[in-house]
Amino acid sequence: MVMRRILMTTMFLVGCSAAIAAPAQDAILPASVIFATSTGYWEDDGNAPDIERAPSAAENVSAPQGKRHGYYKLFAVRQPDRTSKVYLQQIAQTESGPAIASTVELQEISDLKPYVTDIRPENSSGISKQPGLFATIYLKTDPAAEPDGWTVLIDEFGDITVEKATN
Repeated sequence: MVMRRILMTTMFLVGCSAAIAAPAQDAILPASVIFATSTGYWEDDGNAPDIERAPSAAENVSAPQGKRHGYYKLFAVRQPDRTSKVYLQQIAQTESGPAIASTVELQEISDLKPYVTDIRPENSSGISKQPGLFATIYLKTDPAAEPDGWTVLIDEFGDITVEKATN
């Protein structure tokens, strides 16, 4: 009985030390991404430009021919000064899985030098089947202030509107 306890204790300690000594897995998402939401829906015939305010072609994935569809991802990246930049991505659903179609910085938000406190989709029921996006970014321009809501709206034509939320 004593020998069995010693054996079990030794196995437990060896298992614990192996878990502690094991290297951490590579991070999938950088620590600087503080909030993210995937929501909305888009589709096109494969010839339409990506998000209207798309950056240089070097940052875009070349568009496959034929009909494309996918969803949007909205995320905040913390900067060294603790403020955030906010980005919008079009994520294409491809045969091999999701792929980034384009990435745009939402300059209206980033110019505020905000402290982003949350990003929320219009609802939590998943990706919509209606074209467009509606999400709210909660941010502060002063760390001691209460957060304000800013809405990001993409209509069925792909036009982006960013404005302070009204209640």
